[in-house]
Amino acid sequence: MSEFAFELELCARLERRRDGIVARQLGGSVADPGGRVLDVLCVEPGLEFEDRIAITSETIPDAAIESAVGTGQARYWKDAFDCHPERARSATERALEIGFFERDHSASATASREYVRQVARYPDWYDRLVAIENKPDLGRPGDLEAQLRTDVSLALVDEVVLATESYVTRAHLNRIPEAVGVWRVHREASDAGGSLEIEVIREPTSLSVDGRGIEPLESHPGRTEIATVSAEAKARARRRLAERAYGKGWRTYGFPDCAACRPDDASDATLPYCEWKDRIVDAGSECGSSCPGYRPDSDSVTDVDLEAERDRRTPWIADPGGKRRRQSGLDQFG
Repeated sequence: MSEFAFELELCARLERRRDGIVARQLGGSVADPGGRVLDVLCVEPGLEFEDRIAITSETIPDAAIESAVGTGQARYWKDAFDCHPERARSATERALEIGFFERDHSASATASREYVRQVARYPDWYDRLVAIENKPDLGRPGDLEAQLRTDVSLALVDEVVLATESYVTRAHLNRIPEAVGVWRVHREASDAGGSLEIEVIREPTSLSVDGRGIEPLESHPGRTEIATVSAEAKARARRRLAERAYGKGWRTYGFPDCAACRPDDASDATLPYCEWKDRIVDAGSECGSSCPGYRPDSDSVTDVDLEAERDRRTPWIADPGGKRRRQSGLDQFG
């Protein structure tokens, strides 16, 4: 089974069995952005999860959250940010677009000075973050050990789990950090309609997310460069990670315009199952006219609405009512 198919089916199973948000392929580094990508992230709901749902379905820009724009008196946007003006302008425009900011036309003394306020206080909406590293075949581990050691030493997430289809031996357990939990995933059927069952081999240990972390950077013979990440930097990175997960989710895959690939929703989610290859396929890397089983058919793509499916099957709402206030009809001029 490919790691791609394994990941999609595991996400579908987690979404059905756990509360909160499930997302995939998210940056899990702080000092080296892009240096670590988490396969799957589960964001557990916090006390104000419902308040976050009501604001917007999109990722709220971090600069907008950190800005001095509040819910009370409107602020001139340039005075509310402590960052590069281009980043501040971009964050303001995006926050307005998704409904986290609103314009206050009555506060604008001139047409060139734009005043904004938050539509609602940014809520304390998430609790624990659980990262899952997918490695269906432990016989081909790649950089698994180094990746998991990075996750544990950085402690950006509360728990780290390794998910595999392989039989897990004592030697496997000894090669990965003791804090990492281990799941063995069993598939009840060989097609896309088969369900997954998780056998817990080892429970994960909670990591010290409130303290500083150590992030390995580059490795050289005999030494490894590291960065010490403060607790404050980790807290900001955790918020960005949770926000990115909320806006992105895990349904980020496509469907080929091929009659052999039928959208199959038998496994709790609509997945790109290819009848010719008899498995789930990654349309972006292995489908197209060069495939011997390719049969042009645009209907297989147009019938799929993954956003609507996420809206229907999870707490996330695609088009929340939002909290934007109307100002005597003047919003039409924004």
